[in-house]
Amino acid sequence: ECAEALAPYTDWSLIDVITGAPDAPSLDRVDVLQPTTFAIMVSLAALWQANGIHPDAVIGHSQGEIAAAHIAGHLTLPTAAKIVALRGQTIAHHLTGHGGMMSVLTSQEWIQDALAPWDGRLWIAAINGPASVSISGDPDALTEFGKTLSKAKIYRWQLPGVDFAGHSGHVTTIKDELHQVLDGVTATPGHTAWMSTVTADWADPTHITTNYWYRNLHDTVRFHQATQALLNHGYRTFIEVSTHPVLTTAIQDTTETHPQLHTTITGTLRRDDDSPHRFLTHLAELTTTGTP
Repeated sequence: ECAEALAPYTDWSLIDVITGAPDAPSLDRVDVLQPTTFAIMVSLAALWQANGIHPDAVIGHSQGEIAAAHIAGHLTLPTAAKIVALRGQTIAHHLTGHGGMMSVLTSQEWIQDALAPWDGRLWIAAINGPASVSISGDPDALTEFGKTLSKAKIYRWQLPGVDFAGHSGHVTTIKDELHQVLDGVTATPGHTAWMSTVTADWADPTHITTNYWYRNLHDTVRFHQATQALLNHGYRTFIEVSTHPVLTTAIQDTTETHPQLHTTITGTLRRDDDSPHRFLTHLAELTTTGTP
């Protein structure tokens, strides 16, 4: 279904990419990687649902919001496929090769002060947890800032394979094109609550316009604040739907700021273990905690 939905917007086959066909394009291309990642997230969510695990709410990180919105019923599959495919192509045509991103294990407050000398060159791309922030911007500025982090003995790493600066001032250069290619995109009320990481509040379908998807790529990802909001609303079980858990630690760190709460956090697959056994292990972990 995802392959059929993506086909009108791509000149490559999703099935060929996933199966590693000889003529398939490389996942090093952002316009291939992002739609493929979207399709995998949507498919893994369907796997959870087929095994009786249905979300009471969804949350997505950056492009993950497109999959989350579809899973929650706010976007049809063809609409979600259009957004992720054309978003990736616009990034590939205009932003790749001009930026980079870095993960830093420190607080938002420390980063805000430390970034002052690089104003207009570096931006806070995402606030993932109480001590996990992503930085985005000019490659040379990232290198310079890395030296500052080394002196402060703060751990960081460059995001591998990312050569564009999402969630930064660089994205303003593609604002008009994104609005043009995504013109007419709308959302529906859906059947599941969607916590936006653009606003850190419940998404209002009447406000999910083309401009929202521009902000989804331009604005800081407020994942930490959105996770806090879910905790405040009583959500206690979190499943990361991905091929490898990259946000479970940030979620765990956020939940630990509420030591009185009992929470369950799990992933779906792992990079070195994408077997049915891995999925069933996580399913069993949830079952032992009373879910569903």
